[in-house]
Amino acid sequence: MTQRLSRPLPVTDEDTQPFWDFSKKHELRVQRCLKCGELHYPPSPICPHCLHMESEWVKLSGRGRVYSFIIVRRRYHPAFDKDLPYAVAIIETDEGVRVLSNVIGCKPEDVSIGMPVEVVFEDVSPEFTLSKFKPASPGVSA
Repeated sequence: MTQRLSRPLPVTDEDTQPFWDFSKKHELRVQRCLKCGELHYPPSPICPHCLHMESEWVKLSGRGRVYSFIIVRRRYHPAFDKDLPYAVAIIETDEGVRVLSNVIGCKPEDVSIGMPVEVVFEDVSPEFTLSKFKPASPGVSA
């Protein structure tokens, strides 16, 4: 009998924990600097735009476009073998912030730059929910 390897899970800290807590609620949120108003991701205690140290968490629409992507065809961790090949993408959200994720719900070779996408959530454990993106439904503007 073959035992399935468990997937590696994110390591959290006080700066990233709110992101994962919102993800469990199926909400895609990023930080907005309270000084300059810029959105930023990944979570950080310091705004990368103005170096201010106070921010708030804002909910995103969950819509965007593929800004860039790669197709992973080689094994980098045995727990992901059954997923090969898969698309890893930078998604530019409608709000202008870029997030790193996967594009699912289509063949990796169908992913393209500028492709409209929308967020979906995958509950991978009781502690973690991952935000991923799928091709946007017809009629949904990105």
